Amino acid sequence: MLFRKATKADVPFIVQMLANDKLGKLREDYREPLPEKYYQAFENIDTDPNQELIIVEKDGEVIGTLQLSFIQYLTYQGGIRAQIEAVRIREDVRGAGIGQQMFEWAIARAKERKAHILQLTTDKSRPEALNFYEKLGFKATHEGMKLHLEIV
Repeated sequence: MLFRKATKADVPFIVQMLANDKLGKLREDYREPLPEKYYQAFENIDTDPNQELIIVEKDGEVIGTLQLSFIQYLTYQGGIRAQIEAVRIREDVRGAGIGQQMFEWAIARAKERKAHILQLTTDKSRPEALNFYEKLGFKATHEGMKLHLEIV
């Protein structure tokens, strides 16, 4: 498998994978042409050195995506926290161990960037995802909370 930085041409594939999910169907707007807001978000991500939007390819085909964010903060003596988000695998290749390989890559990348922790959130309605993350060594050490803000 090849792990590479996403390009603007990858944005439709990424959004399609994000939308092909029980929760993604409720929050994404995948259609052709793709709404411009996705390309604007891509530009913001692409120009931020603390964001890495990654494409996973196998045999020249896009089969997965993930985003790593590197957050500098003062605690842990000025440590760096890596956040993994939007991990998706194309539906027709799920169950082949690709997710584990993606996380192994992400863990190695976080170490390269000198992050002391790799964290993620998962929706409570996805118990299979929680089990998968626990098998990879992630621990549910904190209770997360969110406040959805209405954008006007």
